[in-house]
Amino acid sequence: MSESSRDAVFRPAEAAAVRARLAAERADTAAQIAALGRDFDVIVEANALVAVDDEHDPEGSSTAFERAHVAALLAQAHDHLAALDRAEERLARGVYGRCETCGDPIPAERLEVRPAASTCVRCAATRPR
Repeated sequence: MSESSRDAVFRPAEAAAVRARLAAERADTAAQIAALGRDFDVIVEANALVAVDDEHDPEGSSTAFERAHVAALLAQAHDHLAALDRAEERLARGVYGRCETCGDPIPAERLEVRPAASTCVRCAATRPR
């Protein structure tokens, strides 16, 4: 990474706006995690009250799917929270807004939509999913 690519991408006032956007995204994600956690608990609790035989009960497979779906959404939200933490660390180090792969600036439009983005569109497109 060249010296210029290590320069802070954002001035202090811009960094404060980014920090606020990351904090808002973090709060939204934490609220989503709390809501999904409650949903998951309700599903588990409802299934505990009924002797569900997933194999023979016509509703069993749908409750199992529902539980798995909420669990997947919960895991995704936790991953997003971790990505936001890493974005805050990059901001503190002065490298937020730079692609971790190639070092080029990440377009402002991408950061507006995905404030935790750590790669530019080109590098994200070549990364295996």
